[in-house]
Amino acid sequence: MTAAGPEARSGMDAAPAERLDRFMGRANAAYYATHDPFADFTTAPEIAQAFGEILGLWAAVTWDLLGRPDPVLLVEAGPGRGTLLADALRAIGQVAPGFAGALSVHLIETSPRLRAAQAAALPAGWAARATWHDDLARVPEAPLLLLANEFLDALPIRQFLRDDAGWTERHVADGAFVTRPAPVEEIPLGEIPTGEIIEVCEAAHAFVGALAARLARHPGAALLLDYGPATPATGDSLQALRAGRPADPLAAPGEADLTAHVDFLALANRARAAGAAVHGPLAQGVLLTRLGLFQRTDRLARGQPPARAAGLIAAARRLAEPHRMGRLFKALALCHPDCPTPPGFEP
Repeated sequence: MTAAGPEARSGMDAAPAERLDRFMGRANAAYYATHDPFADFTTAPEIAQAFGEILGLWAAVTWDLLGRPDPVLLVEAGPGRGTLLADALRAIGQVAPGFAGALSVHLIETSPRLRAAQAAALPAGWAARATWHDDLARVPEAPLLLLANEFLDALPIRQFLRDDAGWTERHVADGAFVTRPAPVEEIPLGEIPTGEIIEVCEAAHAFVGALAARLARHPGAALLLDYGPATPATGDSLQALRAGRPADPLAAPGEADLTAHVDFLALANRARAAGAAVHGPLAQGVLLTRLGLFQRTDRLARGQPPARAAGLIAAARRLAEPHRMGRLFKALALCHPDCPTPPGFEP
């Protein structure tokens, strides 16, 4: 879904202009610092308890495949309210006590408001042992299992346009797009039809490259879940949600959540170049089904009142069915080169 914004204006426009990625980064920083994002959108961990539980057990099984490094870091990037990690830790404690005893918890989060919510959400005893970081660079160098759900889509993008005169780049001025000449060395490579837009997320490339380099140095794995096409696509995917409804992404910066589709193929190539093994991208619905989403949901539904049981099953179907979140959302696994294929990604 793309939220339509104002039409691009000529590069001769005299208004001060800000490059799109800088505008998006500034707007999202203000939004997350001052708003409860879950009043505007709902992510998979908030939809179904089983989502976080099976991701936690994915990390436990993958830790076993890695040879059970001890100590090991369990890291979440963009932990939201802390729901995913809370569900994951509860399941790990019940099913994989060895992993629970070896791990320390680390959260990559910049918002003080969300850090407080995450600390409150963690199971008893875990908040006091958890460490928060502003970015991946501050997470200690060690074996790790990293989870990231709807983290990459909020990282700022650049948009390049090709027309008959060549390449330009989108900037923002006075609530509208303006175009400026694109620096030659920063123009994306590849055959792009005239009139098309190509998006580049330098922050996502930097994050995945740094993460993959760590995984090449230490035993570990990462599971990244987000939305976007499995193959390269052109077009404008920038969108905004305000009060739970689509909004103009250029209006009232800091009052809406801005996101864009994730280019999974580009990130997979970046991870391989940095030395990690890559599995996927795989449709989220396929992965969750393979990991036992519906079996776990059935167990949770047993003994519940009929309406509650039906709600649990409906939530699982929302995450996995192709015409809902199951196909648009993808999963990408990055691993140490010696790690066997992680759960759910088997051929």
